[in-house]
Amino acid sequence: MIRVSGPQAKAALAALAGRVPSPRRASLARLRNAEGALLDEALVLWFPGPNTVTGEDLAEFHCHGGRAVIAAVDGALAVLPGLRRAEPGEFTRRAFANGRIDLAEAEGLADLLSAETELSRAAALVNAGGALSRQIEGWREQVLGLSAEVEGVLDFSDEEDSSDLPECFTWNIASLCGELGEWLARPRSERLGEGFRVVLAGPPNVGKSTLFNALVDSEAAITSPIAGTTRDVIERSVAIAGVPFTFVDTAGLREGAADAIEAIGIARAEAQLARADVVLWLGTAGEGPPDAWEIAAQADREGFVPKPDACFVLSAVTGEGVASLKTTLVDAASDALPKPGEAALNARQHALLSEAAAALAAAKRVSDPLLVAEELRRTRLAFDRLIGRATTEDMLDTLFGRFCIGK
Repeated sequence: MIRVSGPQAKAALAALAGRVPSPRRASLARLRNAEGALLDEALVLWFPGPNTVTGEDLAEFHCHGGRAVIAAVDGALAVLPGLRRAEPGEFTRRAFANGRIDLAEAEGLADLLSAETELSRAAALVNAGGALSRQIEGWREQVLGLSAEVEGVLDFSDEEDSSDLPECFTWNIASLCGELGEWLARPRSERLGEGFRVVLAGPPNVGKSTLFNALVDSEAAITSPIAGTTRDVIERSVAIAGVPFTFVDTAGLREGAADAIEAIGIARAEAQLARADVVLWLGTAGEGPPDAWEIAAQADREGFVPKPDACFVLSAVTGEGVASLKTTLVDAASDALPKPGEAALNARQHALLSEAAAALAAAKRVSDPLLVAEELRRTRLAFDRLIGRATTEDMLDTLFGRFCIGK
């Protein structure tokens, strides 16, 4: 599909198809270049602005997918006056510039395009659909109302009993602060890209690499009876039941490395433990990191002795216990990652929402209406930057509408 957006879209459609079909109705057309040579038989659509995805006139050519066909149509469009190739992301940028979507929705769309798991897709779809934007607009309206109250107090501060803010004002700010705090405490959207990080650790030759291969369903790590086969960190990203994971196989941890290379591998393994969401400990019970899951692996081996208080007894060779481990990992990851159908903040949004929360908290601590008004202005500015808009005119409109100044 080739899309043309902007003031020359209609002319481009007429030039190639020989006519402009009825708006928003697919029509079969023969596409020809300037010399009249047939390029393709394609479906063409015409979308007059401003009610289009970009807010501009827009034409679409739904061509056959061969590279030669696409190149021929692209070449015919390239010689028409007023047309140029779109920059990466330009249609979405035009939609944002023309008010069809806001910045948070655009970021959600970008996340949707890069989603690789079901959980990532569901979370991105919520933001792309405007759920986060609507929430921010709701908070912004509350702050506008609070600002209007403050401005009313300032305007009539020379009148008796008018210089103090009502008691409910502080309660409303506290309630809004609490709501922002709950959102800030949610898992961030970046977690969906990184996945729930599971590190397999323990001394050499306890079955880490064999279990790693079973968890990622591939022979990603070399396994052998020789202790110390794994010398470096091996990572694989996979999805289990639609939930993203990053599994990490590490070098065996032991005192007195045999050589400098093994020592480097052990140091890297120890660094991975600090980054893990969950450590699967295959060593001696109680010797792993705090909160590690005790795994009694290699249950298929002759003379196997179960670990006391093991979370899982399993054999990666026979598959015993592996499915149960995966199910429990999915449950743990689902609690730590953004929930399906729930909007999640990215790093930029989290930083701006933190600014808004800090400004609101400052407004709650001060009593001077002028200082309160300034902190509320900072809060609104953070919200405006979050969705890509910055203005103070809305606050003035709210003020005049609520307090009936009379002019």
